[in-house]
Amino acid sequence: MESHNEVHAMKMRQAYIHVSDRSIGFINSITLKCAIDLNLPDIIHKYGQPMPLSQLIASLPIHPSKAEFISRLMRTLTHDGFFSQHNVIEDGQQEVRYALTDACRLLLKDNPLSLVSSYQFLLDPCLIKSWCQLSAWFKNEDPTPFYTENGMSFWDYTKREPEMNNLFNDAQKCRTRFLSSPVIGKCMSTGVFKGLESLVDVGGGVGTMTKEIAKLVPQLKCIVFDLPRVVANLEGSENVEYVGGDMFQAVPSADSVMLMNILHDWNDEDCVKILNKCKEAIPSYGKVIIIDAVLENETENKIITDRQLLLDIEMMVLYGAKERNEKEWADLIFSTGFKNYKITPTPSLLSIIEVYP
Repeated sequence: MESHNEVHAMKMRQAYIHVSDRSIGFINSITLKCAIDLNLPDIIHKYGQPMPLSQLIASLPIHPSKAEFISRLMRTLTHDGFFSQHNVIEDGQQEVRYALTDACRLLLKDNPLSLVSSYQFLLDPCLIKSWCQLSAWFKNEDPTPFYTENGMSFWDYTKREPEMNNLFNDAQKCRTRFLSSPVIGKCMSTGVFKGLESLVDVGGGVGTMTKEIAKLVPQLKCIVFDLPRVVANLEGSENVEYVGGDMFQAVPSADSVMLMNILHDWNDEDCVKILNKCKEAIPSYGKVIIIDAVLENETENKIITDRQLLLDIEMMVLYGAKERNEKEWADLIFSTGFKNYKITPTPSLLSIIEVYP
């Protein structure tokens, strides 16, 4: 039987490992960013088969003095599940070769589901420095840690810095592209668009989601509504039109208004303003379709819970916003004068919230 001291020592070791993991966990993110910046996934993919370490090194845009360190970078990335290692005997000597895993294929630039843009946005130095202001932010009156670091809101920063604006829009397009399939599938199977003749996608960016909906529901007249600088020079189609404007001022009239991953970027006060404009845009028989996360207080899926909690902190740090549970959504909806709502979960992190006037 273990003594009290042995049990205590074991608990302390476990506690140390837990704290240590959280302390150095950022290294995983930075090494993966390095892999993307060095174009490792695409280089190995273009090779067409498991790539020898020596040829990988020769293909990289690195200083010769850094060649010996690539094996250590690859060892960590392989352990993290982004590459698989193959040990091959060549001319009597063992040779290490690397291939892509499924996770790494999502980091290929020409993959239709590529997550590269999202990763580059989240790990941009401007945003990383904002995270470092989190503790200072709790001690000051600034609206967000991003404001503490940059002296302005994220939205004002994107107006001033076109590169950040492009990074954000590309990241949104990337996320929408990845999540649109399970969301649209659930919309179609549950009749979300049934009986509707028109739809406005507020904050719809370049129309990634709307164009997919328009293909499946050709009788639906769709408008992609976003800031003029976002939709400028974008060409519509037979049932997709691009309109520039400001959702805080007015939303184009339609049977329905869709807000996908929009409201979690704004605080409650701003969400009320947005929802009021959406309510003004629809008839009494219309509806607002909110596609966003609905936090669960308890879930058996730890991965989903972890992801939801981290996203909530991201919203707080960058935008002064939040992810919401059902009660918070209900409070927001009813405070805007809507009479009823219905929540339908999807196979993704997002749920469909149909809101009725």
